[in-house]
Amino acid sequence: MAEQSKLPIYGALGANFGIAIIKFIAASVTGSSAMLSEGIHSTVDSGNELLLLLGISKSKKPADRNHPFGHGKELYFWALIVGILIFALGGGMSFYEGVTHIQHPEPLKDPKWNYIVLAFSMVFEGASLFIAVKKFNEQKGPGSFWGELRASKDPSLFAVIYEDTAALAGLITAFLGVFLGHYFNNPFFDGLASIIIGIILAIVAVIMVVESKKLLVGESAESNTVRGIYEMVNQDPDVSTVYYPLTMHLAPNEILLALDVQFRTDISLPDLVEAISRTETNIRNAYPDVKRIFIEARNLAKSGEQISKEYREREDRGND
Repeated sequence: MAEQSKLPIYGALGANFGIAIIKFIAASVTGSSAMLSEGIHSTVDSGNELLLLLGISKSKKPADRNHPFGHGKELYFWALIVGILIFALGGGMSFYEGVTHIQHPEPLKDPKWNYIVLAFSMVFEGASLFIAVKKFNEQKGPGSFWGELRASKDPSLFAVIYEDTAALAGLITAFLGVFLGHYFNNPFFDGLASIIIGIILAIVAVIMVVESKKLLVGESAESNTVRGIYEMVNQDPDVSTVYYPLTMHLAPNEILLALDVQFRTDISLPDLVEAISRTETNIRNAYPDVKRIFIEARNLAKSGEQISKEYREREDRGND
């Protein structure tokens, strides 16, 4: 995990924590259900950023005997927890608060503080989203923004972008709820805004859970990467046939690659060893995120057992 990926999280954490305090104060003064829902939303988001930072920290633990491929998927696990929390706490509590407010409406108070808080919140959330999007654009491929976001393997970026986008949508909804409630002198609009905020959070949460689940169970590298590796290996003059590469993300910037390669039948053992080494070097140079490579080398003229025997004999001669 690149250290710089923490910047969007720190930006979102600072913005959400400060905004949550202001929103709760405004909600207590004005009695706005939508504002209270927004306060809950910002509090949940603050906790989510802390969980993502925890996931980044745990994912950096080195490989050990029980985890030979490292702990990179820790980040995917905590991103999954973040999605669940957004759904249960953010979406669920906002929806409940909205229904309660509609069933038991409270007299509307001066909305001035609501407007001030919403304006400041939009500025801070917009700044946080700008930082995350800027960082994402520096790393994304040539595809469309939303297409690349859906294909992203880095929860430290896509989670913040999804959260901040939902936050801005929630702020606009809260503004409309407060405005319409006072314009028509009807608290129903305020409660309805809270329900809509809950639905927005639930939708974003489901998207995050689906994305995190795919990564957690072992999602392949991007198709361009897999295709590029296949074409590179297939162009090697010592390769007769290469079967389609098998890849899996162990972390956002760590890919496991398994290759099944049929080499030329007339290739000698030293040339075969050289070809395997050359293949690994070329792949690592072209795709730095491929950290672990396993090549199943096949040769029709020799069985795997024969190749291993000749390789051991060659090693023994070298030692002598």
